[in-house]
Amino acid sequence: MAELEKLGTAQNVKVYRRHGAGENLFGVSFANLYKLQKKIGVNHSLAKELWESGNTDARILAALVADPAQMTAVLADMWMQDVRYHCLADYVARLVYKSPVAAQKLREWMNSPKEYYRQVGYDLFAHAVMDKNNLSDAECRKQLAIIEREIHRSANRARHAMNNALISIGIYRPPLRKEAIAAAKRIGKVEVDHGETSCKTPDAVAYIQKAIARRRGSC
Repeated sequence: MAELEKLGTAQNVKVYRRHGAGENLFGVSFANLYKLQKKIGVNHSLAKELWESGNTDARILAALVADPAQMTAVLADMWMQDVRYHCLADYVARLVYKSPVAAQKLREWMNSPKEYYRQVGYDLFAHAVMDKNNLSDAECRKQLAIIEREIHRSANRARHAMNNALISIGIYRPPLRKEAIAAAKRIGKVEVDHGETSCKTPDAVAYIQKAIARRRGSC
C-alpha cells in the first residue's frame, strides 16, 4: 500500500474520479500497476488483502495478481458486492473468466438487474463468444434476442457491456454476423453516460463492419 501511494499522482486522482473511481484511491497509472503485477506475479493471499483495503488502485492490482484457479463462487460474489466502478468491473471480469466458476457466474450475473453485475456478466459473455468451446452459436443467438429486447431498459454500464457483447458475436461468430448486424440496426443508438470523459459507446454496425474489413485485409 505504501508503494501504491508513492506511485499515485494528484492528476491521476482527478482523472480517475471523473471516470467514477470513487474517493479511496492514490491515482496509480495502469502502466505502473502492470509493472507491479509483473514484479509480484501470482499471489492470491496478497490479492485478498489488497481487495480488503477498499482502495481502488489496490483492488485493480488485486484482480491482476489473484490466482484464477483459486477464485470460488463465494469469493467472486464477495468481490462483486464491492464493485462500483466500471473499470474495476472489467478487471474482475478478466479474472473470473479464467476461473473455474466463469460459466456459472456468466449466466448468473447476466440475468442480474444490478448495473455492475450485469456489466461483468456480459463482459464474461463477450470473452466467451471468442471460444466456440465455451458457448454454442445457439446460445449466442438466444442472447442476441435478449440484448435486443432488454438493452435500452438495462442500467447504464450494463448497456455498454451488452453492446460490446453484440459486437463480439458479430465479429467472432460468422454464421450469426448478419443476425447481429440486423439486431444492431433495430436497436439503434445505445446511449451510455460516460461521465465527464471523452469515452463513447461504439456504433455496433460500424464497429463490426470495420473489424471484419481489417481481418480480411490482414489475411
